[in-house]
Formats: sequence, C-alpha cells, structure tokens
Amino acid sequence: MGDFTILVVDDEENIRISMKGLLSEEGYNVLTAADGAEAIKLIKDEDIDVVFLDVVMPGMDGLQALERIHKLKPGLCVVMITAYGNTEMIVQAMKLGAYDFIDKPFSEPEELERIFTVIRHALEEQNLKLENLELRRRIGDKAEKMIGKSPAMLQLLDEIKRAAPSNGRVLISGENGTGKELVAKLIHENSLRADKPFVKVNCAAIPEELIESELFGHERGAFTGATARRDGKFLQADGGMLFLDEIGDMSLATQAKVLRTLQEGEIQRVGGRELIQVDVRIIAATNKELKEEITAGNFRDDLYYRLNVIPIKVPPLRERREDIPLLVAHFIELFCRENGKRKKEISEGAMRLLMSYHWPGNIREMRYK
Repeated sequence: MGDFTILVVDDEENIRISMKGLLSEEGYNVLTAADGAEAIKLIKDEDIDVVFLDVVMPGMDGLQALERIHKLKPGLCVVMITAYGNTEMIVQAMKLGAYDFIDKPFSEPEELERIFTVIRHALEEQNLKLENLELRRRIGDKAEKMIGKSPAMLQLLDEIKRAAPSNGRVLISGENGTGKELVAKLIHENSLRADKPFVKVNCAAIPEELIESELFGHERGAFTGATARRDGKFLQADGGMLFLDEIGDMSLATQAKVLRTLQEGEIQRVGGRELIQVDVRIIAATNKELKEEITAGNFRDDLYYRLNVIPIKVPPLRERREDIPLLVAHFIELFCRENGKRKKEISEGAMRLLMSYHWPGNIREMRYK
C-alpha cells in the first residue's frame, strides 16, 4: 500500500488530521489540502490514486474542484465527502464524474469501513488498468488497419480500446461498407480472449431453415442430410468470441433461441437433448436501425437490450472526409504492391472529385469500385 497515494481535501483541519492518521495507519501515503486550488496543484505535481474531496469549502467548492480535476485527470477516482448532502448535490456530483459520496462525520464503524471499501475498490480498478495497459498499447499496432485520423475515427478507436478488455456484449451499428467486421476483429485481437477462437456468422446469408443448425449444431439424423453430428458456431467459439453479423436479418424464431442461450449460457443441438454449457462473448453488428425494427415487430426488444451492452457506431465515410486522402493513398500503395507496379500518385483534380463524392458504399466502395 505504500505506493498507493490518497489526497484528502477539506477546509476543516481536524478532518484532514483524523483522516490522515486513520489512512496512514493502514499503510497508505496520505497528502492533504485545505482547499480546491491547493488540491489541483498537488494533483498536477503528484501521482495520486484516490481523492477524498469535501463539497462545501470557501473559494473553489468541491463540485467546481471535481470538474477541474476530471478535466486534468479524467480517470482519477474522486470520492465526495460532506455533512450537508442532498439528492440534488449527489446527482450533480455523479454527473461530474464522482466515484462515490460519503457523509461526514466518520464516527461510526460502518462509515469507516465504507471508506476502506471505496479505497479497496479503487485499488482493484487500478490493478485492472495495469493488467490491461499492454492490451491498450497493443491496439495501436492493430489499429493500423483502421486508416484515418479524423475526430470520428479517433473516437471510434477510443471506443474500441474501452470495449476490448471488457467481457460485455458489443452491438456495432453502421452502414454497409464502413468496416463493422474490422471493428469486431480489433476488439477480439485486443481482448483477454485474443488467443481463443473468433467465429463469424453472417445472419443474412444463411437460409432460415439452416441457421439454427449453423448456430447450435445438430445430431446425426436430426433432418434429411444430417449424416453426422455437427458442432455449431456457438460451440466452435467456446471460450472466445462469436460475431453475429447482420443480426437485424435474423428471424424472430431464431432470435428467441439466441436469447435463451444468452440468458442460460447453454445450447442444445438440433435433434439433441443434451444441454451444453458455453462461454462465448457476443459481438453483433447491423446496418439496420434496430429500434425501428422493434417498433415494426421485426426484432425482439429483450434481445436488443441483451446485445446493446456496449454500443459502438461506425461512422460513414462522408462524415470523415478528411480521411479520404489517407485511404486513397493506402489503397493505391496496396494495389501497386499486389500487382508489382511502381507507386503511383493521384492528381489534385482526381482527389477533389473523390473528396466531393458522397460514397454511399463507404470504404468497401472505394476499395472495389
């Protein structure tokens, strides 16, 4: 704990002294500040892990200090402390990014235990961040496949970084040709399941009478042509990720079976009785507006909410036009290398035409048209 530093910010000296003594006895490094301005300076100069921040202080109050702190260090854990808490204040603090809210004074054993619980949780989060640091660094190399430096692309890469280390389901939305499958592969390659299978199913390309067998497998003799037992995609992806592409084209009957698998964590082969446990992280993608499909009765709302744990929207090319020259240069170099040609340049006039084009087919259109 000696390398874990806590900052206590309170205008009351007795609070600063008592909390420093209490936390120091537990082995933490403890710094103190009497106001928000002093706290900001310490946060700039020191490597601080958790801040206990009083709300009511002269000059810069706790909420103002919280806003400044999160602009300075967005991931820093800040716990608000006050003797004058109310619902409105708590809501405002949480909107500004407060980690938790603790009432003063800290006289009861359960109140003291809550302080230590908050610190333990923050320490666990810090350890998790350290474990994922290499994953977050590695994505820089993988992201070379994602050509572009526009704000929209940088935001997309940040969302991929955040989604990868998690085990939450991901719903990727975007127009055809924007690169939804590439996003899914990047999430897998930078996840804790990277050494496990990545299995893809195109829900729009498989006939309705075959998709249940494709997903869950079948037993020998389950239907005409089933001459042997076959594992489905869920079982093939066990331990890894299953990418359900074009999930919006899946029938309601199949949606119900997929929902049951997500709820129960088990599958049953077509024609079989055995229930088989599977551990699969689902990434789904669609070019449809699923909320509109729900309203139209074409998609189950309960499945939507199961899938939409981490939503990621891939921007169309027309919303990141500043990336077009980079993409054009990339494809020219790629095509020249594949065909044994010397690198070619594009004229300014041709580039102006490409920049002004609407690109309804997005990056796929640029590559193959």
